[in-house]
Amino acid sequence: MALHLGAQYILEHNVGISDAVLLHPLTEEAFIENIKKRFSHEQIYTYIGTVVVSVNPYKKLPLYTPEVIEEYRSRNIYELPPHIYAISDEAYRSMRDRNLDQCIIISGESGAGKTEASKVIMQYVAQVSGKGREIDRVKEQLLQSNPVLEAFGNAKTLRNDNSSRFGKYMDIEFDFKGDPIGGVITNYLLEKSRVASQIPGERNFHIFYQLLAGADPTFLETLKLSPKPENYGFLNRSGCIKVDAIDDAKDFNMVKTGMEVIGFYRTEITEVFQLVASVLKLGNVEFSHRSNADGTDGCDISNTGEIAEVAQLLGCLEQNLTNALTQRTVEVKRDKVKTDFSVAGAVYARDALCKAIYSRLFSWLVQRINDSIKVKTEQTRKVMGVLDIYGFEVFQTNRYEQFIINYCNEKLQQIFIELTLKEEQEEYIREGIEWIHVDYFNNAVICDLIEKSDTSVAQKNNVGILALLDEQCLLPGNVTDKTFLEKLNQTCKDHPHFESRTLKKNQSDRTLPHDAFRLKHYAGNVTYKVDGFIDKNNDLLYRDLSQAMYACRHNLMKKLFPEAANLKQQRTHILGNPSQKSLKRPPTAGSQFKASVQELMKNLLSKNPNYIRCIKPNDDKQSGTLDLEIVKHQVRYLGLMENIRVKRAGYAYRQIYAQFLYRYKMLADETWPSWHGDVVEGVKLILANQKIQQDEIAFGKSKLFIRNPKTLFDLEETRRERMHFLATLIQKVWKGHVKREHFLLMKRSQVVISSRFRGFYGQKQYKKKKAATLLLQCCTRRWKARKVLAELKHEKRCQLAATDIQKHYRGWQARKLLAELKHAKRMEWAARVIHKYYLGWKVRKNYKPKFRRIAGPKVARFMVVALKRKFLLNVRDKLPSLSPVDNKWPSSPKMYKSASDQLQVMHHKWRCRKYRRKLSEAQKYTLREKATASDIFKDKKVIYPESVPRPFKGDYLNIRGDMKWKKIHSLTNDINLVFADLVHKVNRANGKIVQQLLVVSSQAFLVIDHRTMTLKYRIPIEFIEKISLSPFQDKLAVFHMKKPENGDRFAKKGDFIIGNEHIIEIVTKSSLCVKNKTNTMPEISISPQCSGQFGSSAVQVSFQQGAKGLEPGIPGVKVTRKKHLMLISEP
Repeated sequence: MALHLGAQYILEHNVGISDAVLLHPLTEEAFIENIKKRFSHEQIYTYIGTVVVSVNPYKKLPLYTPEVIEEYRSRNIYELPPHIYAISDEAYRSMRDRNLDQCIIISGESGAGKTEASKVIMQYVAQVSGKGREIDRVKEQLLQSNPVLEAFGNAKTLRNDNSSRFGKYMDIEFDFKGDPIGGVITNYLLEKSRVASQIPGERNFHIFYQLLAGADPTFLETLKLSPKPENYGFLNRSGCIKVDAIDDAKDFNMVKTGMEVIGFYRTEITEVFQLVASVLKLGNVEFSHRSNADGTDGCDISNTGEIAEVAQLLGCLEQNLTNALTQRTVEVKRDKVKTDFSVAGAVYARDALCKAIYSRLFSWLVQRINDSIKVKTEQTRKVMGVLDIYGFEVFQTNRYEQFIINYCNEKLQQIFIELTLKEEQEEYIREGIEWIHVDYFNNAVICDLIEKSDTSVAQKNNVGILALLDEQCLLPGNVTDKTFLEKLNQTCKDHPHFESRTLKKNQSDRTLPHDAFRLKHYAGNVTYKVDGFIDKNNDLLYRDLSQAMYACRHNLMKKLFPEAANLKQQRTHILGNPSQKSLKRPPTAGSQFKASVQELMKNLLSKNPNYIRCIKPNDDKQSGTLDLEIVKHQVRYLGLMENIRVKRAGYAYRQIYAQFLYRYKMLADETWPSWHGDVVEGVKLILANQKIQQDEIAFGKSKLFIRNPKTLFDLEETRRERMHFLATLIQKVWKGHVKREHFLLMKRSQVVISSRFRGFYGQKQYKKKKAATLLLQCCTRRWKARKVLAELKHEKRCQLAATDIQKHYRGWQARKLLAELKHAKRMEWAARVIHKYYLGWKVRKNYKPKFRRIAGPKVARFMVVALKRKFLLNVRDKLPSLSPVDNKWPSSPKMYKSASDQLQVMHHKWRCRKYRRKLSEAQKYTLREKATASDIFKDKKVIYPESVPRPFKGDYLNIRGDMKWKKIHSLTNDINLVFADLVHKVNRANGKIVQQLLVVSSQAFLVIDHRTMTLKYRIPIEFIEKISLSPFQDKLAVFHMKKPENGDRFAKKGDFIIGNEHIIEIVTKSSLCVKNKTNTMPEISISPQCSGQFGSSAVQVSFQQGAKGLEPGIPGVKVTRKKHLMLISEP
């Protein structure tokens, strides 16, 4: 049987003893010295049988590469040096091949490396299991759940920069092939008190700092957060914000990526961070004292802005949240009484709410992850569980949290001892070895002291501490931690593992305070201060706060705060849904944790356990340093020596026959170098040859058992000496073999060199002759080529000379012919000139008497007609386009300037008439309105040019289809709507500005309340006799009305001052409506001053520029009324 090469390190090259079961002598000092020796050589893992003891190195070691994983894959646990990979592989193969569900229990105090150990196990399982798209997706989801849970559940403590503040048990589920198909995560006892307070030097949960450091500024703005942690009360009180070893921004991106990989929707991620932001904002809420009229103390919220932003994030009413934080409802039978919180009570309620939101959000995250990674199909499953839970804690001051944690560790120690003894006993029985009873400390008595719940009358003094604590929490009246301690002293006074200062046996013990009690745990004595036991065990959230949270519109709040309709919901203190209101008291924190631990123990007992015991070497997180006192303390409370004694009871070492024979076969002549008989007989020959006593060994069915480690060490020493002899023999034979091989090689080389030299010399002579022959050939071919080239060049020169002579001859002939042609052409031209002059002479001779008298007028008339024709043709060819706004016109001589202008006018009128024929009646009316506006305002009103390019829309509110407007015009018969928009109406009495709806129809001028669509004023359109405006930039107009004689109740006595962006359109359309009604345009006055009639008073209205104040109603305008003067100013 061939062993892997790495197996040689176990007993040969390992520093110290790799398996502590083989320690000799077996003492605590020897065990710690062995740990220290191995740690100094970066060998951080040590076995205790199948238990792995891991020492945190506080630095990265090359122990976790894919190559190392392949080393340990499918190997026996003792075949290679101790490693977490070895126990992971053993558990994985037992689960896959033997269908045995496994669990790996990782324990140790904070900073010992439990979280990293669980990551290493996950890494190994992901590497050695199968491949595939769905399998890889499940693996990635399982791996990505770690950074998400670490962000929300881990924090920086004095002992550890990444301390898990919750217990985690993960069941990884596999199919029949051993490929992961899903998982389930269970969390235990999140340290939610850390949300509201931390001791100096520690931090809150990582996610708060990651969100502020890594989130996008825009996202932080939507969460109402600033990126500075110093601005938040829950983060700045401990004095520790930044940790050098932690990159919060990078971790935040990892968390977001992890949530997306797991399957969180983007909306869910945003909602989670909204709740995280709400917790931070609530931590900044401050309260101020208020004395009530009845003499009681009350409080108010000092910074209401924080409450408003929290209410916006949660989607609730600000007043509801304020009332829930400053008041509580006390319900007695059917009566409800509201009482005010004092400042201290309000702070307690605020902190309780923050802790409740965060702890329930964390539980929801775990459930949401479970929904994503759970197995979706029904099939046979195999399970491997990984338990990462708090270690035994002993601080200078121990409180309720340490009591609960140490209770959990007592239960784990109890199941550890029981299962270890059970495993040893089963192996002895399986191998046919007589089982020897082992004495050990059974901590069941301590577990009963804590968790026993027999409340019968006969057993009234035999009740556990948790049951007594629950009983005190249920008692009416003023129950305090002191009364609980008194009841505890009365009930547990006779218990040997319970001590208190009031008991007679401990009255002289000054190390035990009066407000504390002491328990004798398996790991040592621990003193617990009772301060806060009652409050932390109750862990209540006021009903008003839970109902306020349930009423929030935030999608997660109703899931986090539903009513406790059943026992499971009651265990989470959920009291939110007022429709399911119940007065039943929720279970206490202690009873919930006890039930969780019992469920966990039941789960662990159903699986085959594997153990990893983590040890922290020092409190300073320094690599290469091991503090003996700190390690000794952890060795004791982890029960490692107890574990070694259990393993050493009976036979300390056991090995499979084949492996034992392979390792020690050189110790007997009969078995060396190979043994082909029965392996058991071969082992017996080796033992007989070494003269080992029969009482030191035992033969099982498949293994050899050795009682004393010294026997094994003697075998190893003999093997080492024998190996030295064999190595010398091998070295001698090998050296002779090497020398002979060297001689043969030299001989073969001489023959090869001789043959190669002769070949080389012959090849060299051949190359010389070949080169000479090639040179002669080259010279001969070159002479022949030069001769041929000279003949070709002579022939080419002859051809060029003939071509040149021919070219010159043809050129001479062409030039001669050209000269003859030119001479003939000149002769022909001369003949025509002579003939033309002759004809002219002849005409002049015949008509000479008449020509001088009529030649001048004819020439003059001809020139005039020619110039007119040229001018008109030029105008025809350069006419402008048919667009009426095209001002281009062709230039003309000065003598035809008047005619050109008349033609331009005629052409413009013609094309305008042609353009008007294309227009509809509505378009013609629009142009008429624009023309009227131009006549009224051009060069008179500053803002007129702004209105020219904008079309007059009329109905800017589209009220023609409004049912309320239809009702109004059915009463007033104002069907033809000309203009409708919201305007600013100036109050005649005080100058204040209100917004009204102005409607101008062809019949009337209507002012309507735009909120209720109620008609306020209706003035017939013909009542408008004058409209006044200023020449400035204000957009106001004064409508002067005739005084009605019939007392129309819709008519208003007095003038109107109206302001609107479309004031030019309002005045223009109103003027045209008046003209259509009366055939007369109303007077339009554009002046800095005008007079108005407001009721029975005549008021002088004056427009000014350069005002400093602005009226909020009309942007850029200020209106003031002083008796008979109204001043309208603009900047």
